[in-house]
Amino acid sequence: MQILMKVEGLLFDPRSGMYILLLQQVEGSETLPIWIGKPEADAIALAIGKVATPRPLTHDLVKSVFEGLSAKITRVVITEIVDNTYYALIYAFDGKKEVSIDSRPSDAIAVALRAQAPIYVEDEIVGVRRGDELEDWLKNLRPEDFGNIM
Repeated sequence: MQILMKVEGLLFDPRSGMYILLLQQVEGSETLPIWIGKPEADAIALAIGKVATPRPLTHDLVKSVFEGLSAKITRVVITEIVDNTYYALIYAFDGKKEVSIDSRPSDAIAVALRAQAPIYVEDEIVGVRRGDELEDWLKNLRPEDFGNIM
């Protein structure tokens, strides 16, 4: 079973020096934090902010390639976690068949935001946490903690 999620925000984790992409269940209270690098966080922040760039960036290019091939990005799914690494698939439909393409979750989400495609997470991994300390930290976040990352 897959759970529909939305991007709740991006946070900087000073302990790891990485960013946390925080996904929130659309109809529920489950959250899923995913640690990502600065370039991936920047790409997601640009998509969230609907910032136009003078030339297409990588995720814009991916979206344009799909459109050029008359394929619609139908959804992205975070499928599993193995050794603290998340895996995702980008699904596309060309009118005849649906294909899935392996992707890092951060890239899949950056593309999904640009294509306005839904983001899903397999329910088996929604409950995965990186420890009680992180869960408490996430619960105590304030709106100002979701600052501009660029």
